[in-house]
Parts: sequence; C-alpha cells; structure tokens
Amino acid sequence: MDFDLAALRRWPDLEGPDLPAADAADRLILDESALARSAAEPGTLSVIGDGYGALTLGSAHDGGRGIRVHIDALTGEQALEANAERLGGGDAFTVHALEPDLVRDARVVLLRLPRSLDALRDIAGLIAAAAAPDVVVYAGGRLKHMTPTMNDVLREHFGRVDVSHARQKSRVLIASGPHDGHVPAPRQEQHDGLVVCAFGGAFAGTSIDIGTRFLLEQLPAVESGTGTVVDLACGTGVVATTLALRNPGLRVYATDQSAAAVASARATAAANGVAHRVDVVRGDLLRELPDSSAGFIALNPPFHVGGAVTDGIAPRMFADAARVLRPGGELWTVWNSALLYRPVMERLVGPTRQVARNTKFTVTASTRR
Repeated sequence: MDFDLAALRRWPDLEGPDLPAADAADRLILDESALARSAAEPGTLSVIGDGYGALTLGSAHDGGRGIRVHIDALTGEQALEANAERLGGGDAFTVHALEPDLVRDARVVLLRLPRSLDALRDIAGLIAAAAAPDVVVYAGGRLKHMTPTMNDVLREHFGRVDVSHARQKSRVLIASGPHDGHVPAPRQEQHDGLVVCAFGGAFAGTSIDIGTRFLLEQLPAVESGTGTVVDLACGTGVVATTLALRNPGLRVYATDQSAAAVASARATAAANGVAHRVDVVRGDLLRELPDSSAGFIALNPPFHVGGAVTDGIAPRMFADAARVLRPGGELWTVWNSALLYRPVMERLVGPTRQVARNTKFTVTASTRR
C-alpha cells in the first residue's frame, strides 16, 4: 500500500513522541488482510477498534468502499474524521454503534484486539450473530497486550482460529466459521444495594474500583438548586446513579467519551430506577455544557490513553471543569495520592482542600474562584 500511516494524527486526543497514531499491529492487520479486502465487495468490510483511522483509511486508500466503522472512544472517532479530511477517504466509511448493523452480512472484519476479554467476547459474539457465514476476522494487537485466552474467547464463537507469524512485536489472530452468536447485553452485579451494569470494555466492569468506592464514601449531600450536577468521566455510572439515589429530585448529567461506558451508565441508572433523572451523554470532556453552568462536579480521572499511561489527561479535565463550574461551585475529585494533583487543581480551578485520604487515594474539593 502507498498510504503513509505515519501521516496520521491523534488530534483531538493527546499527542506526543511516545503516542503514535498508528503502529506495527495496524500495518500487520492491513498486510494479513490485503488479499481478502481486495476481493471484498463494497459494503462487506467492517472495522472495529480502529485507534485513529489507520485500518479504515488504509483500507479506503486500497480501494475499500462502504466500510462500516466502530471506535469506542469519541476522540478516536473524531481523529478518524479529521485524518480523513486531511488525507482523503472520508467518503469511504460510515460510523456505527456496536450493534448488528455494524457487521450485518460483512465478509471481512478488521479488529484491533481490546484489552478486555469481556469486550472481545461482546465483539466476537456480535460478529458471529450478524456477519456473513463466510466472514473472516483479522484481529491484531501488540504482543505485550495479547494473551492465549484471547484465542479461547474467539473459539467460543468461531470454529477456526489461526495465528499469524509475529512481526515487530505484533501478531494477528484470524478467525472464521462463526457460530453461537449473540447481541451484546450488559452484565450485572449488586454492591450494597446498588446494581452495577457493564458492557464489555467498560472500565472496572461490574465491580466498583477502589478509587470510586472511596469517593462514594465522601460525597456530600447535593441540593437540586446548586446548578447542573455532573459526573465527569462517568464510566459505568456508579457515581451519577448514587448521587441520584441519595438526593431525591436531583438531576445528574453524566458524560464519558467511551461508547461502552455510556451504554453501561444508562443501563446502571435504569437498573436502579433513576434513568429519568440521570442524563448520560457521550462527549469529549464537558464541551456540551456552557460556561459557568454547573454547581457540582464529581471526577475520578483516568490516567491512561489506550495502553499508554499518561498524566496529561487529568489537567485537561480540571481545566474544563473550571470552565463549566459557576463561581463557588465545587469539583470533588479522587486521585492516586502519588500523582500530586492538588497544586494543579489549585492553579486551574481554585482553592482546594483535602476531604479524606487513605493509604492510596486522596479526595479533594476544589472551589471555583
């Protein structure tokens, strides 16, 4: 292929020398699938988990048309569209949810393997349920993120799983012969009366991570007249649902850029009877909310982008929270104490006090100047 993957950008996601927009796994997936893609008729190729457009635009520049794409992260979806505008190929694909129409009658599926086995199980089940009987799945990733169990998960829904030779620390699993397909449904688990729902790929799944649990223990009562109440980076919606349950009459705005998280949060709110008071939105930070509109924001900031660990995400969240908070509004944050976020919040938001601290986490409340 003559398409230069090095020309791709991650924007509007974080960018940097150690954060490439494409890698050796993308190249290997494209190479291993080249013959199958060349024979695929328009509308029979699907791409799932494309980070920033390498698989989609690489396929488009090889002649693929009618490509159906699903990217869980909104910033990845936005980066795909921005790269297509710069480099061409925007007329070759459409974006879809992780639903049957994404892969209906598809004969070739390109997949960046997710880190979560539950996410892989959801994807494999969906392909087996809706794709063509002769579909072939090219599922690749970096060796450091791959495990033999991924082969076993694929075998739950495919009769044959072949393994490519490794190249540049990457490998591709090639699955065919779909069977026992199913449309993804959320899993459920109860924690002290709270029902947590999660689709595959949602952070922490149906459990409550220890940082969120510590934040829940500290959350104050919130009155409905305080302005918009927000659960930023809501994940499975545990904090948003808890706020709604503890504060009758309160409406909560929950947002996350992950499609799996948004679907999970909606299911969690519904399972606990507060769906009518929890509005869950897929968004990049708080860009859908106007300045000085919120009175209270809860946040458990992530510290990774895909497989890369970075401290660059949280400051962006603090800054956008400061924009959205009205003067006197509060940002309640839980963070790993080793990250030393307090000076950053003091600078970006306002006076910050420690609410609680244990052996690993700190909960702070920052008041908007």
